[in-house]
Amino acid sequence: MLDVHRLTLLREVKLHGSMSAAARELAYSHSAISQQLGVLEKETGVILLEKAGRNVKLTPAGEELVRNTEAILAAIERAESDLATSHQRVQGVVTVAAFASISRSVLPAAVAELARNYPGLDVRLRREEPETAVMQLMSRQVDAVVTDAFPGTQGAPHGGVHTTVIGQDPIRGYLPHGVAFEDFDQLRNARWVLEPVSAASSQWALRVCRELGFEPVVAHTSSDLLFHLRMVEQGLAAAFLPDMVVREADSDVVPSPWLPSDQHRAIQYLVRSGSEDSVALVAVREAIEQAFRLNSDL
Repeated sequence: MLDVHRLTLLREVKLHGSMSAAARELAYSHSAISQQLGVLEKETGVILLEKAGRNVKLTPAGEELVRNTEAILAAIERAESDLATSHQRVQGVVTVAAFASISRSVLPAAVAELARNYPGLDVRLRREEPETAVMQLMSRQVDAVVTDAFPGTQGAPHGGVHTTVIGQDPIRGYLPHGVAFEDFDQLRNARWVLEPVSAASSQWALRVCRELGFEPVVAHTSSDLLFHLRMVEQGLAAAFLPDMVVREADSDVVPSPWLPSDQHRAIQYLVRSGSEDSVALVAVREAIEQAFRLNSDL
């Protein structure tokens, strides 16, 4: 009989790219994980890991076992969800990881509504970057993730994750406030503030600018979209800003007619496959959807 805990440890090595990274994420020692995976190899009778430089990588047999582990974990999630649904009570602890702007503007209202309606439900929030949040979801460190997705960029992984689109948040282009732009060619010299280049939002923004025919001069980099807004307000940079951020700050900046105004980011609710029908997770999703709609109508 294969041990689910050991199977999960092998999956963590796959997710994080190395045994050391998995150990750090799980607060285990490297030797503890190595020992458990050695036992798993004896149980299966096949080699699951092989050296790759200073690290290890999964063998084809290890990769296949991880794929089967995803199905096992999804079945466990469904079993837990069915048990929770059988008594139809929304209760227990639900940990939600979310990105900054929705954490500030939407989630507090959603959690307050859940506290009023379901006193037995304990919702705990974590402010995390999207990539980190998804890894924590797949590692069972959080129960749900609220993230965003931009057109043409890679979203959450399909394997092991169930995605629901909560809504759409418009994104508009803004030029530095108070700086006169008399023709389109001036955009080529505008200084921009973007998120780090690895972020999906930056990959999307760069593509939009290039499709317009210019390479943006990225003078400032920050993952804080309120910082982006302040740079626009001070006339220091151009930026693509979601309506949620501009609305939260009650800013009077005006979108530029030179830049697209028909773009949107999708706000997504992610849970592990098999848990999507959990009464607690459904209640959390519905509360976030309602709070998002109310925020969008302001």
